[in-house]
Order: sequence, then C-alpha cells, then structure tokens
Amino acid sequence: MLDPLVVNGRVTIPGDELEAKTSRASGPGGQHVNKLETAVELRFATGESRVLSNNDKARVEEVLGSRLIGGGRILAVRSQAHRSQRRNLDAARERMASLIREALAPRKTRKPTKPTRGSQRRRLDSKKKRSDIKRQRGRNPRDD
Repeated sequence: MLDPLVVNGRVTIPGDELEAKTSRASGPGGQHVNKLETAVELRFATGESRVLSNNDKARVEEVLGSRLIGGGRILAVRSQAHRSQRRNLDAARERMASLIREALAPRKTRKPTKPTRGSQRRRLDSKKKRSDIKRQRGRNPRDD
C-alpha cells in the first residue's frame, strides 16, 4: 500500500486510492536496464475518490480533461527519468500532486474594463483613415 499523497493543506489522497504499476524503463540504467522494472506509472481515479468533493472532481476533470484516461476519470502520471524505482515513484507522486494542486487552485475572475478615451479615439481615427484610403480607390473622375 502506498503512502498518502499530500496535495495541499485541504486535500490528502489516501494511499488506497492510488495505484502504482512498474515496467521496464527506456532511459538510463546501464547493464541492468533490460532486467529491472524501474519505470513507474501512478494512477488516481478522480471520479471514485472519497476525499474530493463533487466540485473538486468537476474542476479536475475540466482542467486536466486531456490528461485523463479510462473514460476521462483516471489521472495517470508516468516517470522513468531515474535509475531507481523509488526515485521514479517519488517523481510521479510529486508530479501528480502538482497537477491536482494546480487544478484545484482558485481561478481569478476577469474584471471587465472600459476602453480608455484615447484608445477609442485612436481606433476611430484608424477606421477613418482606412475608409479614406478605400474611398480613394474608387472611380477616377478624370477617366470619364
């Protein structure tokens, strides 16, 4: 069983909700690279979690939707950068915690602003200039 994963001060994912699978890594390892399973894939079923509220689940699915697999409900993180399985597991845990932390972070609401008087004037001046250019492209009265 895995240790609990601390995401932030409010959310800690229990170890029984995490699943780690190992496989052979393609990265560094020297002579034993083809013998040991050092790559780690860490999975977390967001839809079945007991610690995430419904709002949190919806938030994670909205923000991390492209990363979710298995019907869009499982977050999977793979690490094979290190030679040891333990270091790869730690790296995968840290990456998963940061992804969930970013997804649960509150979003700033946009405050609508009015365009300044100067920007409105510049916009209208450029439109007028463009209009004059196009009007001058018309028929030349001397051609009649």
